[in-house]
Amino acid sequence: MSTIACTRFATPLLLITLLSACGGDEGAGKNGGPGGGMPPPEVEVITVGTSDATITRDLPGRLQAFRTAQVRARVEGVIEKRLFKEGSEVKSGQALFQIDARTYKAVAESARAELAIARQNVARYKSLLKGNAVSQLDYDLAAAKAKQAEAALSQAEDALENASVPAAISGRIGRSLVTEGAFVGRGEATLLATIEQLDPIYANFTQSGSDLLRLRQAVKAGKLKHADSADVDLLMEDGNIYPHKGRIFFTDMAVDPSTGSVSLRARFPNPGRELLSGMFVRVRFAESLAENVIRIPQRSVQGGAQGQFVMVIGPENKVMPNPVTTGSMVGDDFIIESGLKGGEQVIVNGLQKARPGTVVTPVPVGGAAPVADKS
Repeated sequence: MSTIACTRFATPLLLITLLSACGGDEGAGKNGGPGGGMPPPEVEVITVGTSDATITRDLPGRLQAFRTAQVRARVEGVIEKRLFKEGSEVKSGQALFQIDARTYKAVAESARAELAIARQNVARYKSLLKGNAVSQLDYDLAAAKAKQAEAALSQAEDALENASVPAAISGRIGRSLVTEGAFVGRGEATLLATIEQLDPIYANFTQSGSDLLRLRQAVKAGKLKHADSADVDLLMEDGNIYPHKGRIFFTDMAVDPSTGSVSLRARFPNPGRELLSGMFVRVRFAESLAENVIRIPQRSVQGGAQGQFVMVIGPENKVMPNPVTTGSMVGDDFIIESGLKGGEQVIVNGLQKARPGTVVTPVPVGGAAPVADKS
């Protein structure tokens, strides 16, 4: 067969192949999504409802050691040795620094010898007094010198003991502020180091006096109820919640006129010493109780030029923006003051795929999309 004849037969065959391919695509489109495209993206939703809620408040605060003790030199001398590891745990009474004690040992030995002589004189004068060999005045002077010698010995022994500087409390000791060879204690009690007891640990924070007034007014009007719990949570700088709960145990009785706020203090267990004095934290505590309110996750609320809004599932599973007004916090949830009535499906996860007008497949938070019936 010639080349021209082959070409004439090949052209109709190619057309048939292309038409068959088009027919196959049409059939595949009928079995798949509309127009053969991808199925609607899945988004996780919650169905809005009402419930009672404990309203919480997050306030900034700073951590403070439960106890703080300064380690100071109480006698003067040269630091011979540091007896602890910086940043370690020390026990009350543990020796931390050794000051050169040779001078104090010599003074103590001299005072001890003088006391022995003074006591011998008292005993001798006492026997002589019985025979009227000495006067009562002579005996009294000898006794007084013995008392002075006792006081001098006691003072010398105290100085010798203070040459070994102990820890006043148990806790974590910081860096040493002096080195071996430093002369300390001349004219003042030189600061050598600081010990902090970190278990438990304080969290100090403040609350606005005007917020307290509004809360009391809301409770008085019956809109809210007092939260009786004194338990509080601690939010770290990275947003994670500290695993041990604390407890409020101090509230100032007056508003600070310079700041307009009330000082509060909570105490937290700190067995692992994860919390350190001076750390910035947020304290979350139960402020009041609200009945029959709508609450949604904070991450589902968005903000724009027109204010706050959420994305809801509308007719035909199309995404629609819905304006809302948020109120107080309940843990990680917002209380919705207006904009939602209940029954709406609010998108929580997958918001990047949920543009207004987009068709989506809603699934419950943590759930899965329903499986299509293939029968």
